[in-house]
Amino acid sequence: MAASMTIRNIAKQAIFIKNSSIGFNSKLNVAHKSTHRAHNPNYNRTSAEVTLALRPKQNFLHHDLVDKHRRSPLQKGTEVIQTETEVKAPRDYRFVMPEFMPRPNFEDRDRVLEKLERCDMFRRRANITIPEFYVGSIMAVSISDPYAPNKRNRFVGICIDRGGIGLKAYFVLRNVVDGLGVEVMYQMYNPTVHSIEVLKLEKRLDEQLYYLRNCPLEYSTFSFDMEPVLLPRDAQIPVNTLKVKLNPPPWEQKWERQNLKGIEPLELTPRMIRGIEMHLKPWEKYDLMLHYRSKVPEEEEEQIMSEVYKEKLKQDSLRKVTKATLRKKK
Repeated sequence: MAASMTIRNIAKQAIFIKNSSIGFNSKLNVAHKSTHRAHNPNYNRTSAEVTLALRPKQNFLHHDLVDKHRRSPLQKGTEVIQTETEVKAPRDYRFVMPEFMPRPNFEDRDRVLEKLERCDMFRRRANITIPEFYVGSIMAVSISDPYAPNKRNRFVGICIDRGGIGLKAYFVLRNVVDGLGVEVMYQMYNPTVHSIEVLKLEKRLDEQLYYLRNCPLEYSTFSFDMEPVLLPRDAQIPVNTLKVKLNPPPWEQKWERQNLKGIEPLELTPRMIRGIEMHLKPWEKYDLMLHYRSKVPEEEEEQIMSEVYKEKLKQDSLRKVTKATLRKKK
């Protein structure tokens, strides 16, 4: 009898729990239905209202609204102030510092390496003054020499070549010492270089003056005690139109085939004339791709030269400040 009573109580409890859960779920369903009302479309709208409702919304602010907010008093003090103005290099500035120009061959280009090289060159120029010079200028260079009496060696000569890109930039000076032609190649950014002076700033008609090796020594002789020749400020670089006379052949190179402008007219033999005709390339001046591959794009050239010119102005201003402070201390 007791067992039957427990079974009945368990059954009643199960029925109660089931009915209570059903009621709870039914309440949830009713509440859910009450929150989501059915969408009743309004068929009484006009066509203009329907077009306005279906028009895509703008994802930007109108310029009138933007100007209104900009003129608001709350925007005072938030204007963008340009601290640095754009500095453009003078035209043909690449001839003043050609070593900063990148390599024209795109296969050898590395923009990260070029940027790092320019930074190193700027640091070097902050410690040493590298003046403007060209092929044909007379220069004096002092370098450290452990075998010299005062641990420093100074050489004076005419610049017969200038080349190289980046930290590998170089120039060659030539002079006559004890009746013998001497040529010295200097790495422009070598730390052993103490000073570079331009005694006479001028240009020549040719890009290289290696033909001075086959000329009389008088064209390559310069005094080591030569005084600097100063040019007026903002004056144009003078061009020396001197034409030298070559010694009789044999020469180190076939100078007659190089279309040189800085030598006197040569007496050509029939063999020389045949060699000139064989090595003529009149089609090169019409080869557009050859000219394109041999130069850097103009936009990139302006960008790099503007950066170099801006850095040079900054270094010049710092030098003026340091000189002024040194004068005050004296």
